[in-house]
Amino acid sequence: MSKRNRNDAIFKKPKKNKNLKPKNLTKPNFKNNYKNFYKVTLISLVIIFSFFSLPYTTHLLQKKFLQNKTTINVSKKTFDKTLNKKNNIIKIEKSDKYIDSKNVYDDIDVFGEEEENINTPRLSASTIEELFNQNKYDLKKVKKTKLVNIGNKIHRLPKELKNIENTKKRKELFIKIVLPLIIEENTRIKLDRKKLFVILNKSNNSNSDKKWLKEKFKQYGVKNNDLATLKIRMDEIPVSLAIAQAAKETGWGSSRFAQEGNALFGQWTWSGDGIKPAAVDKDAKHKVARFKVLKASVKAYQRNLNTHSSYKEFRKERAIQRDNYGKLNSLELVKYLDKYAETGVEYTKILKKIIKQNYLTEFDDVKILPTSLKLKNLI
Repeated sequence: MSKRNRNDAIFKKPKKNKNLKPKNLTKPNFKNNYKNFYKVTLISLVIIFSFFSLPYTTHLLQKKFLQNKTTINVSKKTFDKTLNKKNNIIKIEKSDKYIDSKNVYDDIDVFGEEEENINTPRLSASTIEELFNQNKYDLKKVKKTKLVNIGNKIHRLPKELKNIENTKKRKELFIKIVLPLIIEENTRIKLDRKKLFVILNKSNNSNSDKKWLKEKFKQYGVKNNDLATLKIRMDEIPVSLAIAQAAKETGWGSSRFAQEGNALFGQWTWSGDGIKPAAVDKDAKHKVARFKVLKASVKAYQRNLNTHSSYKEFRKERAIQRDNYGKLNSLELVKYLDKYAETGVEYTKILKKIIKQNYLTEFDDVKILPTSLKLKNLI
């Protein structure tokens, strides 16, 4: 075993230098220590006081600054749960399950009750074209500005419409006539929908709000004051889809039902004033509903899609589109109108073709030309 040598130099005690003087030891500074102790104590007291007073201070701030905070009521939460995500399809189906159709069309002049005294002269095609030219109403301009003047409303289709040989001119005139009517009714629904959301976000509803809601429940056939169902049904119909259906149902304005009864969408009636189809069976009791003016036909059409049980899937898809994208896609929604006609799916294919061939989606984001600053802010 090897011997480890000890380094004695490490363990030798250093020699004392007699010439070195001892260092002076400073005396403890009691005055500075007292000041430090005082500071620490004061800071500790402030922190303890802050913790104790924090709940009271928070309460005061909430009371003073959050008094005007909007309180969302229970019904609004119900809506958000119903339409917030695409996974809530089951809830949408459940909400839009029942309809009270008794008073759905009471506010619409479906059978000419309210508009009986309105003077609705039939203008010729040339007169209508002249009026449109004077007002500088042009479809290219509409597509560019995304605005249409609803003052260009026409109450009845011209008889000469079916005699216009130029297909392009006939289609353009037909679109010019129905476009302001469709957009005006969509705007009404849009404003109603905005008002509904305002009411939903109130903590307390006024008597006028309750009265308005009661009227809308009636118009949309909503049972048991179901607000979720009202929100689903109270929505617009894409302009391109409405034009396509009007074109298909009337042969671009040339059908007997459109010319004689202002019926743009071929809606049936079993009890009201109507026109009996020529090719129908003798035992058939239904007729095509007759309207005093074209505007009433558009309103009844929109109410039909927004309330009838046959179009529940259409409304469900529309609610999903609203939730996910904010805007509506007519080329997707058209798939859910197979029950509108006896030809079913084939009918929807024809509508889709009309929309694409005539570039009708370019009208989907057109708005009415506002006549006042108030209306401009609303729409």
